[in-house]
Amino acid sequence: MPNAVDEQEVTPLELFFDLVLVFAITQVSGFISEDPTWTRLVEGLAILSVLWFAWVSYAWLGNTAATDEGPIRVVLLAAMGALLIVSLAVPRAFDGDGVVFGIAYLVVRCLHITAYVVVSRQDPALRSVVWRLASTMLPAAVVLVVAGALHGTARALCWALALTIDYGGLALRGVEGWRVEPSHFAERHGLIIIIALGESIVSLGLGAGHLGLGIGVVAGALLGIAVAAALWWAYFDVVAIVGERKLREADPDQQIRMARDSYTYMHLPMVAGIIVFAVGVKRTLEDVSGHLHAVPAVALCGGVALFFFSMSGFRRRIIGGWNRPRLVACALLVALTPIATALPALLALGLVALIACGDIAYEVTAYAEARDRIRHGV
Repeated sequence: MPNAVDEQEVTPLELFFDLVLVFAITQVSGFISEDPTWTRLVEGLAILSVLWFAWVSYAWLGNTAATDEGPIRVVLLAAMGALLIVSLAVPRAFDGDGVVFGIAYLVVRCLHITAYVVVSRQDPALRSVVWRLASTMLPAAVVLVVAGALHGTARALCWALALTIDYGGLALRGVEGWRVEPSHFAERHGLIIIIALGESIVSLGLGAGHLGLGIGVVAGALLGIAVAAALWWAYFDVVAIVGERKLREADPDQQIRMARDSYTYMHLPMVAGIIVFAVGVKRTLEDVSGHLHAVPAVALCGGVALFFFSMSGFRRRIIGGWNRPRLVACALLVALTPIATALPALLALGLVALIACGDIAYEVTAYAEARDRIRHGV
């Protein structure tokens, strides 16, 4: 493992690997926004959860291997191909391409375990971690293959079972033998937040592209970018810095648990919140003078609320204590959701932007001294 002087950095191959996730996220966003029903929303979030667990597993692999040379390079490139097929199957993962989705996902997971076996060949402690991971990851992937061959309730139950095995197994099997390089791990997850925010920008463009650039569309685009900027600020201004420092300062056992809880688990709802918001803002810009239906309204307001709530939970896990201003913003956004369906879509987006940017403005003012100390060491 790298020492404190020569810290591990995210490799070009890891960034290349993440490009496939960019496409996968775009597929999920498009899948939900094409037909924004409650069923599509739940299915889209389930697909996102599966994709997230695959990506985060490779993030741990890259953090452990600390290289993109030799067999690891070959495995990651092969996994990119399998993950691309998974992404292509996203729009019909709960329909005709379910089996293709499941088989390709199983290949992604098998390649991940194979790479870990290679990395751990002279490390018995790490090898035990690999077998513990395989004991839950591979059965969960097999269940998704079975789900692809089923229909209706049986398919939905298989998806629920697969997610339970994956996420529950990670918690129940313990963290003994794991290790983490803090700066690399924090940076990799920060880059994923950037990728998700990029999807919100893409959705702004796609939504605005349906109409000419009138005053309403221009205003909506500016309001949408203001919300995206507020989400970026909420994560990167202080929280990402504190998260990495606390992860670095923790003792080894606590460090692993913090990495698992705060990054592997808690970054998923952050990413989900951004993607759900992207769906809502796209539907808003498609008809700025119209009214949002229930699901797009929930996406527009609830996505930002979910992000802020997750950020507050991240803070509590890292340093203790909730971020009260962000919880207030969550409450306001939840209260706005039923009202948003009765308002012009552009006005609803404006209120979301007001709440999000207002929270950032308050924090910058109220916590100016602490913020300056954290960012600049004053």
